Amino acid sequence: MTSPSPHHEMQDTTAFGAFSDPRLFASVRTNRIFAFVIDAILIGVLTLMATVLVFFLGIFTLGLGWLLFPILWPAVALVYVALTLGGPTSATPGMRAMGVTMRMVRGDRPDILIAGMHALLFWFSISLLTPLVLAVSLFNGEKRLLHDLVIGTVVVNRAVDP
Repeated sequence: MTSPSPHHEMQDTTAFGAFSDPRLFASVRTNRIFAFVIDAILIGVLTLMATVLVFFLGIFTLGLGWLLFPILWPAVALVYVALTLGGPTSATPGMRAMGVTMRMVRGDRPDILIAGMHALLFWFSISLLTPLVLAVSLFNGEKRLLHDLVIGTVVVNRAVDP
């Protein structure tokens, strides 16, 4: 009876074969940048629509609804990311347009809670460590950002996704 090799055990712990297939990560960094821009535009449009709704809500509540204005943009963005990234496609609309998807390191899809935490970690890390949080992707083969490493996610090309 032989025991499995350490390399074999590592492959069992991740669905991505210890990140050995370079096709999973080809152009991921560039695609994530463009996906971010697409998503930022969509979040802006959704926030504008929500602003109109909150404006009229404020009129009907004699100004009370207008207290929502300071948290409107972050709330819209958080809900957008949590519902889309934590949804069945594991990708925001921008990520889908750019052909990438997110997986947990084990290979399963992130749920709504992980997706929301991923967005919050991104915003906090960008606020505190810009541009160092993005530079992390230059030093690992999987092109993972700092918040990906912390939360245990990886972004891969959807066409190669196992």
